[in-house]
Amino acid sequence: MGLTAQSTGRHAADRFSERQQNHADYIVALAGNPNVGKSTVFNALTGLHQHTGNWPGKTVAGAVGHFHSHGYELNLVDLPGTYSLSTNSAEEEVARDYICSKKAHCTVVVCDATALERSLNLVLQVLEITPHVVVCLNLLDEAKKKGIHINTAHLSKQIGVPVVGTSARNGKGLDRLVQKILSVCRKEIPVHSYYCRYPPLIEEAIQDVLSHLPISEDNRFRALCLLDNDSQAVGKGEEEAAQCAARWQNSLKQNNLLPLCDTIASSIIQQAEEIYAGTVTIHTAQTDQRDRQIDRILMSRKAGIPMMLFLLGIILWITISAANVPSQLLSQFFSWAGDGIAQGLILLKTPSWLQSLLMDGIYGTLTWVVAVMLPPMAIFFPLFTLLEDFGYLPRIAFNLDHAFCKAHACGKQALTMSMGLGCNAAGVVGCRIIDSPRERMIAILTNSFVPCNGRFPTLIAIMTVFFAGLAAAPLQPAISALLLLCTLVVATCMTLLISRLLSATILHGMPSSFVMELPPYRRPQIKKVLVRSLCDRTLSVLSRAVCVAAPAGIVIWIMANITMGDATILSHCASFLDPFGRLIGLDGVILFAFLLGFPANEIVLPIILMAYLSSGTLVEYESLAALHSILTANGWNIITAVNMVILCLFHFPCSTTCLTIKKETGSFKWTALAFFLPTACGLLLCFLFTSLMRLIGFA
Repeated sequence: MGLTAQSTGRHAADRFSERQQNHADYIVALAGNPNVGKSTVFNALTGLHQHTGNWPGKTVAGAVGHFHSHGYELNLVDLPGTYSLSTNSAEEEVARDYICSKKAHCTVVVCDATALERSLNLVLQVLEITPHVVVCLNLLDEAKKKGIHINTAHLSKQIGVPVVGTSARNGKGLDRLVQKILSVCRKEIPVHSYYCRYPPLIEEAIQDVLSHLPISEDNRFRALCLLDNDSQAVGKGEEEAAQCAARWQNSLKQNNLLPLCDTIASSIIQQAEEIYAGTVTIHTAQTDQRDRQIDRILMSRKAGIPMMLFLLGIILWITISAANVPSQLLSQFFSWAGDGIAQGLILLKTPSWLQSLLMDGIYGTLTWVVAVMLPPMAIFFPLFTLLEDFGYLPRIAFNLDHAFCKAHACGKQALTMSMGLGCNAAGVVGCRIIDSPRERMIAILTNSFVPCNGRFPTLIAIMTVFFAGLAAAPLQPAISALLLLCTLVVATCMTLLISRLLSATILHGMPSSFVMELPPYRRPQIKKVLVRSLCDRTLSVLSRAVCVAAPAGIVIWIMANITMGDATILSHCASFLDPFGRLIGLDGVILFAFLLGFPANEIVLPIILMAYLSSGTLVEYESLAALHSILTANGWNIITAVNMVILCLFHFPCSTTCLTIKKETGSFKWTALAFFLPTACGLLLCFLFTSLMRLIGFA
């Protein structure tokens, strides 16, 4: 923990929203701990008038929005969620530097009314930087249910800034919050900022350094930074203050007040406890009894993991059972629409080769991706988001933390794995929540070991045809879901194994400790969950897949329709790869289909069928029985099916994920490693399994 800051607190982060802020009357920064409802406040105030982006030079996402009130336009800058303004992470650095930059006319610190003591630490740190603060006590409705009463008037008097209670989920208190924000921006409220009290020697040092600093509102914070001796640069006019701070270093060290950051942190925590004790009254002895009772089951050593697998299995079963009908309806609609488009191209006298390229290549690939990918995502993402809104995902990280700790990785990697189930690219971006650069890199490199939603259709089809197809029709979805769950367990075990291997070699090191807040269980807001999961996740992932499917369709059409000699390019490439494919229990067609499926995993199986049937277009199987007939006619057996599942689980990430890895790491080297690592594991496992089957006489 440190208090490092740029000499004037002006960091490149304050340019993140500069273009949007130039025309606003006032700029408001929104700070707060994770899971306090900060994003809910932001969304409630700004509505749809917002956009997201990365802070310059940081892998940290932020959002900017604007709203109008009482004739004023206000820009709201949503700072990254952070527990403190020390420099443990890029999030903390961005939040601190933006507040120090004085871009904001007012800083709103959102606190959790059910856990005010923890939130007060951040409030006191912000008050060291600027007095233009409004404290938003969010989740008052939940605090009331738990018998927690907060004397907001007394709290406001204690810290010298306005305090407003809200329930942002229900929109309560937001109007009064905006009024207080405008009052602070217009300087209608006299503020008397609360300054933390430190041991006498530190206070004496602060005052001495202050006497050498230029007059500025953040002088006290700057004095602390200079005394901490971790600041990256000394600002203009601060040379004498820096020399004064250096003289105090030995004195503080001799009195056991170094590291200074620890002394400061303990002082802030102590004063937060004092303010909390004088402000909060708890009327019930066991405010979180219900949550603890649920946690005894969901987080116990014996039931935690089984319950996690059970819930995931239920989600997979619902996804598999419910996705077939909408997929068929979409396919029929696209077929009908395609006939109309084809007739239009004929009327326009379009050349036959161009008609085939447009319809069989681009249109066929696009519609296949949408028809196969959209229904499972539209079901899986809302169900998974419901668990997230309920507060269960942090419990998953807690349950898996011990396993990741043994792999010398971070327990938060469980959350990024969960994100990867929907889309590996989203999982890679989610790795930003891991503070340690080493552990973040491990999570990025291993994220594609967990199959994304785009691989589910192929996995489900193969497992249903060769394994679940023997059961009665009503039981097939349940068996397929169980088999898919087993593959996810295998993928998780492989993730842990590779994480341990990386941590022992090129990314060696011990796991770092981390703080994982367990939010209270909340009733999910189904309407908002549907909007968020469908708009922010499903359509976002689908749009990325569609963007790469069109050029992929052109390449596939060229491969399948242009001949060299007596065979197509596709046949030549498959023949070239066939000896290696046979060695690992597959064939050249399967291997080349995976290569052509680099833009989108959904088209791997259609490419295989296209090659087997010597068709110039992607082939959609009419039924599982027809699929089984085509595959077995081309030499498939149980061993081939198992190897196909293995390679589908462990192969290079799609093009979208690779581009995301390059963006997050800024390195072609790490991107290449993320590409080859799962591929090497998949090929090796296929070879070992096939060799074993041959050894015992099954192949």
